[in-house]
Amino acid sequence: MTFSTADASSNHHSLRAELETLTTEAFRPELSEIDRLSTLEIAKIMNAEDATVPTAVATQLPRIATAIDAVAERMSRGGRLIYAGAGTAGRLGVLDASECPPTFNTDPTEVVGLIAGGPSAMVTSVEGAEDSRELAAADLQELSLTPDDTVVGVSASGRTPYAVGAVEHARARGALTIGLSCNAHSALAAAAEHGIEIVVGPELLTGSTRLKAGTAQKLVLNMLSTITMIRLGKTYGNLMVDVRASNEKLRARSRRIVALATGASDEEIERALAATGGEVKNAILTILGGVDGPTAARLLEESDGHLRAALAASTG
Repeated sequence: MTFSTADASSNHHSLRAELETLTTEAFRPELSEIDRLSTLEIAKIMNAEDATVPTAVATQLPRIATAIDAVAERMSRGGRLIYAGAGTAGRLGVLDASECPPTFNTDPTEVVGLIAGGPSAMVTSVEGAEDSRELAAADLQELSLTPDDTVVGVSASGRTPYAVGAVEHARARGALTIGLSCNAHSALAAAAEHGIEIVVGPELLTGSTRLKAGTAQKLVLNMLSTITMIRLGKTYGNLMVDVRASNEKLRARSRRIVALATGASDEEIERALAATGGEVKNAILTILGGVDGPTAARLLEESDGHLRAALAASTG
């Protein structure tokens, strides 16, 4: 099948008309001479713009919370959290996914970030990748989705074919679906079981959705992963008790976390970590529960990794 110049022109005209309806693409005439302002003036304007983002996120907190509970329920059964997006949205998903293993000691397959065009698209634009629903379906097919998985389509415009296609493919296979966009009444939200639309308004630079829209998406992705992990028992209070001590800073942080949770001496902390193979959660349990390393491991396994439940079992 071939397309004529007239077909291409028609497609471009239709897309331009569509973009002009999107809040994230709106032109702001009051900023048309921003380049003539001082650097400090521009910085103040940009900072004021950024300050509006948390308020926009706040309007969607009930929807976000409902979505998180659904994600946590499925992940507790072995499901995965999968982000799918193109460009900035895709990069933010990959970023959030990549930070879960060191923060929560998750397996790299548990939280996954898919970006249109593959890993190379993290640093280089891949022509046409975001326009393909089929590419999203192919990327998800490689993951062999199950009904316990969650797919989060991320797109500032809410119309990106890759993100919409990912959600449509996932929903057809029974997976939980979330659509995160920054325009109201988006195709992405309509396609998903849980639609989250953070309307941040026009950008400082027309159409540069790595700005407020990107900040909004980062805030929501932080919530999705972090609160899900809290629900899964990956924390004890506000302590990251499942942190993976993969470098000197994290090893020092591990000891500090055990100290904050238990009030134990440095010597006692070192003995507990040695007895538990360096596992922070297990070390805390040996100290507070008065059990040995193997018993701590057993109690945590029986409690699905929830330290509070394991502690209750150790003293019950």
